[in-house]
Amino acid sequence: MTTSSPFETLLFQKDGAVAHISLNRPKVVNAYNIQMRDDFSEALLAVEIDPEVRAVLITGEGRGFCAGADLTEFGSAPSQVIARRVRWERDVWGQLVNLDKPIVAAVHGYCIGSGLEIALLCDLRIAAEGTVFALPEVQLGMIPAAGGTQTLPRAAGRPQALDLLLTGRRIGAEEALAMGLVTRLAAPESLRHKAWRLANELAERPAEAVAALKRLLRHGMDLDLPEALDLESRVAARLAV
Repeated sequence: MTTSSPFETLLFQKDGAVAHISLNRPKVVNAYNIQMRDDFSEALLAVEIDPEVRAVLITGEGRGFCAGADLTEFGSAPSQVIARRVRWERDVWGQLVNLDKPIVAAVHGYCIGSGLEIALLCDLRIAAEGTVFALPEVQLGMIPAAGGTQTLPRAAGRPQALDLLLTGRRIGAEEALAMGLVTRLAAPESLRHKAWRLANELAERPAEAVAALKRLLRHGMDLDLPEALDLESRVAARLAV
């Protein structure tokens, strides 16, 4: 295992072929701020360019995964809109979406706002029983700005996405699983173990096939079915060579 601590707001380690990124502002339930944005972007870049890394695990330290954006930063900006624009100036969300290596998110405690948006940009999501989920931005006169309006309906369907987005209501882990917000549940005490095991399993898969599969899903979902099937056929043929 290789461990390094170059980041203020994240823990970062490599264990074999798995890179582990853990949000590390536990005193504020890992609220997402500008420093975390910068750290996250640098960590994802390191993962992308490291040929030894073949899977990623994202977790949160302390009593929750992420309680959303750090609202205290809004007070230092001329407006909430400007504060949010500064926070999104580095395209962490694009880095997550475009990473060809599989990403597992293990969430617990609170997975709110930006925390849920981070999780939805991952490939597989394991939630501890008792985790609370919400996208409350509309209650603050805003909309989710880290992909939530697009990733949530893709995961849960339009009617259920509108229910959560318009009301901002909180839901539990079981309802999140039924909606498709998460893909698996775990007991809190076994969450990390199960997530590590899954990440290691994914890291053992042939990297070229995994990358091709992720790209197919990323691009094929925006095509009509005949075009998507043609794309699948061409990618499969290249892999077979």
